[in-house]
Amino acid sequence: MVRANLAGGLLLALAACGPEVDAPAAIGLTPTSYDALAGWRDDRHAEALAAFARSCERLDHLNDDRTLGADGIAGTVAEWRPPCDAIATVPAGDDGAARGYFEFWFAPFEVSDRGRADGLFTGYYEASLDGARAPSARFATPLLARPADLVTVDLGAFRDEFKGERIAGRVIDGRLMPFHDRAAIDAGALDGDNLAVVWVDDPVDAFFLHIQGSGRIALADGSELRVGYAAQNGHAYTAVGRILIDDGEVTREAMSMQAIRTWLAANPDRARDLMNRNRSYVFFAVLDGDGPLGSEGVALTPGRSLAVDRRFLPMSVPLWLDSTLPGEQPLRRLMIAQDTGGAIRGPVRGDVFWGYGEDAADIAGRMKSRGRYYLLLPRTAPAF
Repeated sequence: MVRANLAGGLLLALAACGPEVDAPAAIGLTPTSYDALAGWRDDRHAEALAAFARSCERLDHLNDDRTLGADGIAGTVAEWRPPCDAIATVPAGDDGAARGYFEFWFAPFEVSDRGRADGLFTGYYEASLDGARAPSARFATPLLARPADLVTVDLGAFRDEFKGERIAGRVIDGRLMPFHDRAAIDAGALDGDNLAVVWVDDPVDAFFLHIQGSGRIALADGSELRVGYAAQNGHAYTAVGRILIDDGEVTREAMSMQAIRTWLAANPDRARDLMNRNRSYVFFAVLDGDGPLGSEGVALTPGRSLAVDRRFLPMSVPLWLDSTLPGEQPLRRLMIAQDTGGAIRGPVRGDVFWGYGEDAADIAGRMKSRGRYYLLLPRTAPAF
């Protein structure tokens, strides 16, 4: 058995449901075989290979000796170069050839948390909003650009035990202090900084955009603007769905993005207070070209890009997902770790990117499935 132990601490990004444990999370990797992966031969592997090629382009710019993942769980960049270079030899769109490529270059490992392989898998999407380039009575909610005084700190650059952890704040009298929270920003704390990228017509839509991280704005002049995550204010993410469950407003079984929207619409006098209990606030940038972009810095692929907890798993790695869709239809496919999120916490925890449109929003909003995944590691690594 190969085992790496790492100490560490939407939707259900919105509800953050799941068992609570006191013991620190610890990732385990157990070797397995492709024959043990249910549905492996039935997947469209060429789609996953195209998504993986984007991650390889990102790896191409990193130093050979750079390790991937906490404690170098996925080896070094040098060990990923041969399989990345071999992508060019695989005929485009050929699922059989793509499947053979992954089987030749990679070995599968079941991922577990302190011996438990079962985890939570949710979904997210690229949101759709209506907006304008200037404020008005209708378009009164701004999406803000990153403030000039917001400082983001990668704690792993200072101590190895904090690898994957980040904080943000602002410097006051030489000290890094907490940044304004959601309530303060909504109340006008940054109004004098002229940070509005665009104005939208619904504060609830804006709130959900903060959770999804990217969206398309249909502008009043008929054009479209694509925005994506630029930074976050450093305050911990609080799942409003979990608040509604704890307060007895929505049952755990009924919780979904749609249920939260219904509650907010039915309780307009309490909606702002609920949203402000999530002190986390996201800032946006206008995106040009392919998008939306994940935290890896590459364009996400609908149905193939997975958000993971980068404290345990690195970006760029392929993962075989064995879970279910809403309605319990099997969801078994090869994914690529290309994003992360504030609610994605733990060694066995994933968020599937479903793309843009009503269908993507529907499935992402209802998905809260149990499942497991398998990490694919290069056979070129010294361990093999």
